[in-house]
Amino acid sequence: MRFMVIVKATKDSEAGVMPSEQLLTEMGRYNEKLMKAGVMLAGEGLQPSSKGARVTFSGNTRTVIDGPFAETKELIAGYWLWNCKSKEEAIEWVKRCPNPMPGESEIEVRQVFEADDFGAEFTPDLREQEQRVRSQAQQQKKTEIP
Repeated sequence: MRFMVIVKATKDSEAGVMPSEQLLTEMGRYNEKLMKAGVMLAGEGLQPSSKGARVTFSGNTRTVIDGPFAETKELIAGYWLWNCKSKEEAIEWVKRCPNPMPGESEIEVRQVFEADDFGAEFTPDLREQEQRVRSQAQQQKKTEIP
């Protein structure tokens, strides 16, 4: 099972306060443990919402709203994509995480939909298309310069 592990933003992260060297070191060690255990598939920190945008949809109309966004507690400061046997395993890994922010912080764990979760509506043609897109994304990732 794959899980999106979401680090919630704080006032500091939204203000662009960068993590300390100590926190970067601790997170680096933690990420290495995740990789060695075969859990971590991806993970990144995100720039503050002031550098982002939202696109709202209403029928065929698209409206772009530039950041920053007011509700800090609803924003994402970073994420991991993990492969775990269960939600409980993912939670146990989160409990071992260094506190990602000075003071209080929150990490949310959400299971990623898999092809079988969509039932009959996810036809063989749609499954083939999905596999093609995933394969192309993997190839593209291999050719990216770090």
